Formats: sequence, C-alpha cells, structure tokens
Amino acid sequence: MRAGAVAMAALLFSTAAACADLKQARAEPNLEKRARLALLNAAAVLDASRQAYQKNDNAGVTADLAEFQESVDLAFTSLNDTHKDPRRSPKWFKYAEIQTRDMLRKLDAFQHDMDFQDRPLVDKVKEDVQQVHDKLLLGLMEGKPK
Repeated sequence: MRAGAVAMAALLFSTAAACADLKQARAEPNLEKRARLALLNAAAVLDASRQAYQKNDNAGVTADLAEFQESVDLAFTSLNDTHKDPRRSPKWFKYAEIQTRDMLRKLDAFQHDMDFQDRPLVDKVKEDVQQVHDKLLLGLMEGKPK
C-alpha cells in the first residue's frame, strides 16, 4: 500500500511539473520561444501520458492528452501571433513543423500500443495535431496570405 501512495505522489508531482512548464511557456514574452517551450512541454506530456497508460490510469491519460493538445495549440497560436511570414523567417515555423510531425508519429505508435477500446482517446488529439502540422507546412510552402 505504501508503494502505491509513493507512485501516486510521483504521478501527481510529474503532472504538476508538466503543468508548471505550460505556465512557464505562457509567461514567456518572446513568442517564438513560447512556441518552443510549449512544444517541449507537449513532448514531455506525451511521454507522461504513455507512462500513465502503462499504469492503467485512463484519467491521467485523458488529462495528459488534453494538456498535450493545449500545448500544441499554444505553440501554433504563438507562432501566428508573431505576424511573420513563414517563408521569410522559417526557423521557428520549420522547428514546429518538424516537432509536430514527430509527435504525430509518436501519437500513432502510442495509439497502436493501446487496447482497441482505448484507442478513441487519441483520435481527436491526432486530428488536431494533424491540422496544426498541415497549417504549418502550408505556411512554409505558400507563406502568409496577403
């Protein structure tokens, strides 16, 4: 029983630490760095989600996936708020595009590792990340509309 309490405390601490990282990302005044911090948080939360699933904590998985989606959305809106043309200043946009592509692969692998009845938990998140990735890629290929 004591080991279970320690494991629960570690899980709560890791969730609080991940949430703190998202708060830190929101507090970053530089929009490009905010996007990078949000993407780093998304990667960490995705790993935490996988660990929570291995511990049969579906509530933790749902909370982690929601924070993951929120982090990816924060990164995308931060990059859009720079009002920069992705073709003329591609550094951060390309970084975000590569990271979201990698996250899509990890999400797909995570979904395939899940039991069949649990797989719908990831569908909405995958769809949202795919849309963000497509918009980033389109911005890099076409640039901002004039």
